Amino acid sequence: MWRDLAPVGRHPDTGGYRRFAWTPADADCRAWFKEQAESRGLAHELDRNGNQWAWLGDPHAGEAVVTGSHLDSVPDGGAFDGPLGVVSSFAALDELRARGAEFTRPLAIVNFGDEEGARFGLACVGSRLTAGQLSREKAYELTDADGITLPQAMERAGHDPERIGPDPERLARIGAFVELHVEQGRALDLSGDRIGIASAIWPHGRWRFDFRGEANHAGTTRLTDRRDPMLSYAETVLAARREAELAGALATFGKISVEPNGVNAIPSLVRGWLDSRAADQESLDTTVTAIEKAAREYAERHGIDLTVVRESFTPVVEFEHALRDELGRILGARTDLTAPVLGTGAGHDAGILSGSVPTAMLFVRNPTGVSHSPAEHAAEDDCVAGVLALADVLEGLACK
Repeated sequence: MWRDLAPVGRHPDTGGYRRFAWTPADADCRAWFKEQAESRGLAHELDRNGNQWAWLGDPHAGEAVVTGSHLDSVPDGGAFDGPLGVVSSFAALDELRARGAEFTRPLAIVNFGDEEGARFGLACVGSRLTAGQLSREKAYELTDADGITLPQAMERAGHDPERIGPDPERLARIGAFVELHVEQGRALDLSGDRIGIASAIWPHGRWRFDFRGEANHAGTTRLTDRRDPMLSYAETVLAARREAELAGALATFGKISVEPNGVNAIPSLVRGWLDSRAADQESLDTTVTAIEKAAREYAERHGIDLTVVRESFTPVVEFEHALRDELGRILGARTDLTAPVLGTGAGHDAGILSGSVPTAMLFVRNPTGVSHSPAEHAAEDDCVAGVLALADVLEGLACK
């Protein structure tokens, strides 16, 4: 499975993946998922929001145990973030069948669409729509860098955008959702453990900073006569690092758009996107407030107009303690494995669904902690350990 999926959406120059929502690469990933489902005799289903489901047993029986993740990527992302969870889910089912496990609850494997938000700027679109955390009206307003709207992209890919919206009936049929994911950090590497159990997802969000100045000639405009928004933006980037350090939080300006974007032109607009996360809400609020305050001071000093828009936000997610403890009990019965409980600053579909169904996560060791990069990696024996751990969990939940 890993070899078959590996070439899909991989850029020949960077070695990174560009599997963006509703593109040909995304379609190839979806075709791969459908093939894996049907080759195992699973019923393949595409829901109203474009998420893929592979069912073993009656989808309408209720109390289903669901596992899976996503197949899309960030720009030039790694091979493991998302796909490891989907591949491991199919492999765990193969393992359970080899064990002769008898299922007493329906089992489903899911591929959530547009988890990374690389194309339309909002993460977890598929799960947000399903859980009612993204309205159809707001979804219709999402556009990519070429001005193509989400509904236009969906329609071009053969999916009816008129169908999108909350899917409470589907969520009501799920008894538990367990997502396996490569760890995006080095906690397991430092502890020497192959597998971890998630405790919580830090609160996090994305803010857009629009610095508007005045376009002018780079070779004839005196420095004192300039209204250069790049200066305010650059100072804000440095402020973000400073304020994050003071609060013990994380803050990143990782995306920028410049107009008119000419080498010999002073910009009229610099638009930067802030990603900020923290272990608690107070630290996050402190960080973002301080960054915005500094940005406004810099903008005023240089005669720049500033608009700040919060584009997305996810509060702290505490995974259901009962399900988390059940995972710990199941894995604790194994003498060859310890699975520490750890938090994460990365968002996931499991976090979005946590408000609607009991959710939990398993992490697989990442030896370098690098993620959202072509250098992202997990050793094969650790991935196998993840498959076996997931199989144990699914057996404990669905084969009682």
